[in-house]
Amino acid sequence: MSVQRVNPPELAPPRGFSHAVVATGTTVFLAGQTALDADGRIVGGTVVEQFERALSNLLGALRAAGGAPDRLVSLTVYATDLAAYRAHAREIGEVWRRLAGTDYPAMAAIGVSRLWDAEALVEVQGFAVV
Repeated sequence: MSVQRVNPPELAPPRGFSHAVVATGTTVFLAGQTALDADGRIVGGTVVEQFERALSNLLGALRAAGGAPDRLVSLTVYATDLAAYRAHAREIGEVWRRLAGTDYPAMAAIGVSRLWDAEALVEVQGFAVV
């Protein structure tokens, strides 16, 4: 298995993501994760707290599938308040680096009107190659 992050010099330098990722191996499809605790309740009152729990849940599923954070090749973040997500980008980046390191997948953030659980502020979904 291999993962190569591609950031062409003719594109703006990425901050917190990769422009492209080339990978070979077994693909792991990771379901969208919110800030649900083990009892199925949304925890955390801020977008940063919920992002940390959602990312932890996603990484837990990835580890259970035999992967590690550096194997993430694509991640989509869905946020009910994209302006708040952007306003807290620095703290969210700190959470990412603490939990996942400095290898960034290809990423997108999408503003949505609501998530499955009404209390959820953020959801993360991804693909990994192991």
